[in-house]
Amino acid sequence: MKPLAGKVAVVTGASKGMGRVFVRALVDAGVHVAAIARPSVELDSLRHELGKSALTVECDITDSAQVNDAITACVGRFGQLDLLVNNAAIFHPFLTELATDEDVANHFNTNVLGTVWMIRASIPHLKKTKGHIVSISSESVVHPFPMLATYAASKAAVETFSTALADELRSDGIRVSVLRSGSVAGGSGGDSWSADAKQAFYAKIMETGHAQMAGSAASAESMAQALIGIVGLPADVCPRLIDVRAAQSGVPEGTKQQ
Repeated sequence: MKPLAGKVAVVTGASKGMGRVFVRALVDAGVHVAAIARPSVELDSLRHELGKSALTVECDITDSAQVNDAITACVGRFGQLDLLVNNAAIFHPFLTELATDEDVANHFNTNVLGTVWMIRASIPHLKKTKGHIVSISSESVVHPFPMLATYAASKAAVETFSTALADELRSDGIRVSVLRSGSVAGGSGGDSWSADAKQAFYAKIMETGHAQMAGSAASAESMAQALIGIVGLPADVCPRLIDVRAAQSGVPEGTKQQ
């Protein structure tokens, strides 16, 4: 018997990259999944791919009203909520000197406030099931990369928020975990980067030595299995922080052409 079978999960940033792989892994584990993302061709294709085995919900998580509606739709469809996976994030390289107000605000609105809105809306339902919150973080918290200062700061905020939240919700039986990810092959974080942005970023991390620090990329499928392992642990233990990265040494793919 699958230990997670019959559970209900919400996954944000679910239309592509690691989020999409998380959704598939949870569905394969017998979980009922509400896949949340902004409207896109990718979300439409996920809807057709999953059919009736999951619910897809169009939602901009920076809008708290949309978040409330999305959680209501999930509970309305499946009757409960056991797991929230905060995966949605934006990840754009830029020099702080040249950053626009929008560059900075977008990172904090999505990566921090969006996560907070999702958690706030989910807590009343997770109290009923003694559920689990897992927020995806980044190695950038402990090894901040140049041109990703704002991204690193936003993920550090998520980790600090999660640490305090774990104690805040402990008496309610809600577990709170952070899955800190290293570089992931098949992730969607860099899909929206321009060619110039990629070239500038990879050149900078080669210059500073951060390329070697990053190492090789783990597969999105392996990260999904790490997630399944975390949420499948017995209810009397709570992994507060799990740091997962590729076992092999190496450098990011994009730096090999520098």
